[in-house]
Amino acid sequence: MSDRAPTTQVYRVFIKASPEQVWDAITQPEWTVRYGYGGTIEYDPGLQAGASYRILADEKMQAYGMPEVLIVGEVIEADAPNRLALTWHAQWEPKEGPTRLTYEIGPWMGDTTSLTVTHELDEAPGLAEMVAGRVEGAGGGWAEVLSDLKSLLETGEPLYVLPDPAS
Repeated sequence: MSDRAPTTQVYRVFIKASPEQVWDAITQPEWTVRYGYGGTIEYDPGLQAGASYRILADEKMQAYGMPEVLIVGEVIEADAPNRLALTWHAQWEPKEGPTRLTYEIGPWMGDTTSLTVTHELDEAPGLAEMVAGRVEGAGGGWAEVLSDLKSLLETGEPLYVLPDPAS
């Protein structure tokens, strides 16, 4: 058994929100900037298969040493509010290859939605360690991001706010 993070990682979270609310939270810039590590998502020409996209770091993330463009990729599939598949290339680790990220969203019990995130990291073993939350000082990876998303949608508040690096 390897002590390295798996190159295909699957995370599932249940959120007291509608599938449409979860979809908006993962695809709309006014939401993406509010949870996880933040970042404003932009699609060109729009959220559709074949479109390119990028996630931009805010000034605070850049002050922590992150590049202005955090992630670039292409939309593989966009089936609102059920499924979003993307290529995902982390620009802070540009030597590692692009990966594939899939969000599967569906109604669960009552007014709860199931969100499953599958991240295929075959070309990025170092990034696999990071998004698994196994790199010291790099945050909690997908588990942290999804916990933060859940908190934001259920309470209106994120789990934490990134501290100002100058303080």
